[in-house]
Amino acid sequence: METIYIYDKGKGFPLVLIHGFLGSSEMWRNQKDFFSDFNRVIAPALPGFGESSNIKSLNSINQMAIEILKVLDKKKIERFNLLGHSMGGMVVQEITKIASERVNKLLCISTGSIGEVPGRYETIDDTRKKLRAGGIEKTFLNASKKWFVKGDKDKNYYLCKNAFKNVSLETADNALIAMKNWSGYENLKNIKNDTLIVWGDKDNSYNFEQVNTLNKNIKNSRLEIFKDCSHNLHLEKAQEFNFLIKDFISK
Repeated sequence: METIYIYDKGKGFPLVLIHGFLGSSEMWRNQKDFFSDFNRVIAPALPGFGESSNIKSLNSINQMAIEILKVLDKKKIERFNLLGHSMGGMVVQEITKIASERVNKLLCISTGSIGEVPGRYETIDDTRKKLRAGGIEKTFLNASKKWFVKGDKDKNYYLCKNAFKNVSLETADNALIAMKNWSGYENLKNIKNDTLIVWGDKDNSYNFEQVNTLNKNIKNSRLEIFKDCSHNLHLEKAQEFNFLIKDFISK
C-alpha cells in the first residue's frame, strides 16, 4: 500500500488523532493548532479519505488500526496518547487491543463499542442503500447536518464539507462495511489504559447507552458529557474540548 497522508507537527509526547467516517486530517484543525504547542501531533488521513483519497480504502477496522500502527512504526513512535472520533473511536479501540502497551492514554470521542448501533437514525444497511442509490454527495448531506446542533449553519461545518469532496463511493461503502462488521465489546474489559470518554448530549449517531457501555466496562475510565452538542463536539465547542483533553493527557 502507498503511504497515507500524515500531519506531523510539534514537539513533546505524541498525540495521535484518528478521524471518523467521511473525515480527514483537517477535521482536527482546531486541535492541531492548539496541541502542537504542547505535543507532537500526528493526524493521519485514513486510506481513501481526505488527503489520502488516492490510497485504496479498507473495509476492516482491524486493517485500519494495523495501517496506523505501521505509520507509527515508520516514524519510530513507540508510545503515544491516542484519540479517536466516531469511526476513529473504533480504530483506536482496535489499536489498543493490538498494542495496549504502546497506548499511554486512550480518548474515545462520540463513539461506542459496536459499529451497528441500535437506535441510530438509520441502520448501516439503509445508509449503504442510500449511498448506492443517491451517490456520495447526497449521503454526505444527509449525514453531516446531523453532526452539529446547528446543522450546516455551524461555523466549522465547512471542514466536513471539504473533507468528503474526493471520497469515492467505494471508500464510503468500505467504511460502512467495516463499521457494520466490527465489535469491540468483548475487549472492553481488557482495556486497562487510563481512558476518557467524551459525548455530546444531542448526538443521534451514538446514544448515551453506547458511551455508558464504554464507561461501565473500561476499568480506568470516566465519561464527560458536553451539553447542547451533537456528534462533532470537538468542532462545536473546540476550546472547551481542547482544554479538557489537555488537562487529561497532562496528568
